[in-house]
Amino acid sequence: MKDAMHGGEPGVAVQHSDVRKRKSSASQYCSICTSRIWVDPVDVREPEGVPEPRLSWTLCKSCHQFLQTEMERSPVSSPLRLRIAMGMVASEHWPHAYSTRVRDYINDRRMIIFIAVSLFIAMLLHLMLVVMIVGLK
Repeated sequence: MKDAMHGGEPGVAVQHSDVRKRKSSASQYCSICTSRIWVDPVDVREPEGVPEPRLSWTLCKSCHQFLQTEMERSPVSSPLRLRIAMGMVASEHWPHAYSTRVRDYINDRRMIIFIAVSLFIAMLLHLMLVVMIVGLK
């Protein structure tokens, strides 16, 4: 990854030192962990020679460190090396990669509330329809 930092073949990492130049520096999110990046986002682009489309990512410092570690231990030497390493890091550090009990509990509660509200609205609509039919006779 060091050669990627210096414009070598495996990938190109561009680190922004002046955040005033960036249009939306306050709304930068890490492409892997989806956390907000307040200072020094690292933009990583794939090198030339990879199949189209050439992808680019914005990473936080910790995800960039994980990517560097994965690139160093990777035996792959093709132009797809960066894409493979990015997939490996994302599979471990993406928040939705592994479901937690709390997240499942919250999703289940939302679904139960949605079903209960839907049934209540359907019951009220049915009651109004019955009252209207009885009122016509």
